[in-house]
Amino acid sequence: MSTSATLRTVIGLDGTPPRLADATLVLIDYQNTYRSGVMALEGAEEALAAGARLLAAARTAGARIVHVINDGGEGTPYDIRAEIGAISPEVAPIDGEPVVVKQFPNSFHHTELEKTLRDLGAGEELVLAGFMTHMCVTFTAQGAFNLGYRPTVVAEATATRSLTAPDGTAVPAATLHTAALTTIGDLFGVVVPTVDALTGS
Repeated sequence: MSTSATLRTVIGLDGTPPRLADATLVLIDYQNTYRSGVMALEGAEEALAAGARLLAAARTAGARIVHVINDGGEGTPYDIRAEIGAISPEVAPIDGEPVVVKQFPNSFHHTELEKTLRDLGAGEELVLAGFMTHMCVTFTAQGAFNLGYRPTVVAEATATRSLTAPDGTAVPAATLHTAALTTIGDLFGVVVPTVDALTGS
């Protein structure tokens, strides 16, 4: 089967991933709710482990780091006042790393993210990782692109869940994950397969 050139290629956008030291890492919704229960993701633990490696590498490189967390309100699976909505300890922020609270899939929508990036002196290079691939990662990449940033998504540090398609068939998590990353890579940003692609290890 033949494939089309990406929109990025057609309009001449650079496909080179950034150096971590030159980028700002944005970790999206690495919350406990995605590890068990109704919102459990397939491959969540592996993606979280990759996110922890990415975070450690970013800290070592001296990159700017921002954590984003979704607040769904008290009693929801996204209750940030409860353990279920907390950032998983493997990627928990340390002193000096800001946390931005959001309520929409696009982490820039009605949040302090853009102001936070400006306050940190962030440039155009953003590295994105987190949950879920087809939802908040994709729409944050689109939001970043629309604002003039150059997002790069680390595929192994994202995950999603199986869903039912409009025709009633099951869409496996792996298929949805790949489709979402392909959508991002068509226009909104660069997609790298692993953390090693950014760290050179």
